[in-house]
Amino acid sequence: MSEEHRSGCPINLTLEVLGDRWSLIVIRDIMFGNRRHFRELMQGSNEGIATNILADRLRRLVENGLLTKEDDPSHKQKSVYSLTEMAIELVPLLAHMGAWGRKHLPVSDALAIRAEILEEGGPQLWSDFMDELRARHLGTPLTTDTPSVLARLTQARNEVAAREKSA
Repeated sequence: MSEEHRSGCPINLTLEVLGDRWSLIVIRDIMFGNRRHFRELMQGSNEGIATNILADRLRRLVENGLLTKEDDPSHKQKSVYSLTEMAIELVPLLAHMGAWGRKHLPVSDALAIRAEILEEGGPQLWSDFMDELRARHLGTPLTTDTPSVLARLTQARNEVAAREKSA
């Protein structure tokens, strides 16, 4: 066993990579919000992550192989973050976490709608979403003509948020 890990337990090792307060939130925002730049992640955070924490989590996620960081060709001082296959494979875990949260916690409708759609869509929708993420982040060609899962999730969230505002 490596000195840097508490144990070889797969749950422990997963928590060592993802178990802090912010890592899954950053992955969520890149995955479901299509936020790929530092500024987008800062401004789009419902939870109000501090700049130093975001910088640290992005660095750690890159070091742990969940994200890649490349220079943005459109701006010399910007970087683009992309999900790796390891991060894309978190879709089922995030779907289960969202379903658990909807069942047991006082969620808002606008923020829970994506979890509801993922829960109802089940493994086939998760697989379609992962294929879409692979195309967007890894450059893998899409092999089906299925409608965009991200667009569906975003549209549903926007519609519920608009209803909440007008109520």
